[in-house]
Amino acid sequence: MRRAFLIAIVISAAAVGVAGAQVTSEFIFAPGSTSFPSSHASTIVSLKGGELLSAWFGGTAEGKPDVAIWAARRTGNAWTAPSELVHEPDIPCWNPVLFHTRDGVLWLYYKFGPSPQTWTAGRMFSTDEGKTWSKPEHLPAGLLGPIRAKPFVLPNGTIVSGSSVESYGSWAVWIDRSSDGGKTWAKIGPIAAPSLPAQGTSIAESRGRHEEQGIIQPSITSLGGEHLRLYARSTGNIGRICVSDSYDRGLSWTPARALDLPNPNSGIDALRLMDGRVVLIFNNTTHGRSPLDLAVSKDGEHFEIFKTLEGEPGEFSYPAIVQAANGDLEITYTWNRKAIRYVHLPLASIETSGAKL
Repeated sequence: MRRAFLIAIVISAAAVGVAGAQVTSEFIFAPGSTSFPSSHASTIVSLKGGELLSAWFGGTAEGKPDVAIWAARRTGNAWTAPSELVHEPDIPCWNPVLFHTRDGVLWLYYKFGPSPQTWTAGRMFSTDEGKTWSKPEHLPAGLLGPIRAKPFVLPNGTIVSGSSVESYGSWAVWIDRSSDGGKTWAKIGPIAAPSLPAQGTSIAESRGRHEEQGIIQPSITSLGGEHLRLYARSTGNIGRICVSDSYDRGLSWTPARALDLPNPNSGIDALRLMDGRVVLIFNNTTHGRSPLDLAVSKDGEHFEIFKTLEGEPGEFSYPAIVQAANGDLEITYTWNRKAIRYVHLPLASIETSGAKL
């Protein structure tokens, strides 16, 4: 009973106090309030002046030809009504990713095609923080860019983008790396998945296809200096969040290995805080897509759960997390495929959880 009460506090639409900090949890748009009944795979970016921009794909259902990329802006204490950013003619869109390059340009990368096995990537850019956008540009075949999570942009402007390919029966992580702001790219990989299943896991979530094996949808962050680490989703026969390391700023990567954190074949996101700790948001289960938990680590290896965002039955998935200029965390995720949920989490909330580490 006490755990359910705590979860209810977290998911309340009102701002609530957490030892002096203010946590906000709300819908970007209410379920059933839009022309698109299904929404999934959100992304979020912090804009100049403190505003936020989120995007996701929405339509009749995932994979239907009417699925487009939608977006909303948070100004003050409210979200604007969703507006359509991209709609490829008679073909579904997927997995938008918003991020800034070092020159201040805001980018939107997205995918389109009948299925993940047939994706082509597109992108647009904005020089006024998403108020206006360039025309969509389709990328060359084989280049997908950031596949779901935000890329990591090095201090020198190099984009290190976690990408992946979902072929029938085989999933693989790649790195798309650009040193000229996205004009040209080097494709690095594939990064080898763990060769043996993690102990105690046997789940397969094939979604009606061949049983896949491998890792996808990496989220890249820094562990200091030239050391980068990616955290990846894995197939059910691996069943754990997997990591791979680069010690040369993303030019080469170690084979992936499984952490002692479950993954039910569902998207994750990772972020290195300004103070050096790493925050991970993921479905902390071996089956299904609830609960959705936040964990923190001092070394990027050993994590402690400090907050449950959703704990009731349902699908709470594909989270995105960024840190605002003031240090607070801004989070979005899929809410039962019907809406996108937003959470503002003050940095102090991590301290009060007992997860200083």
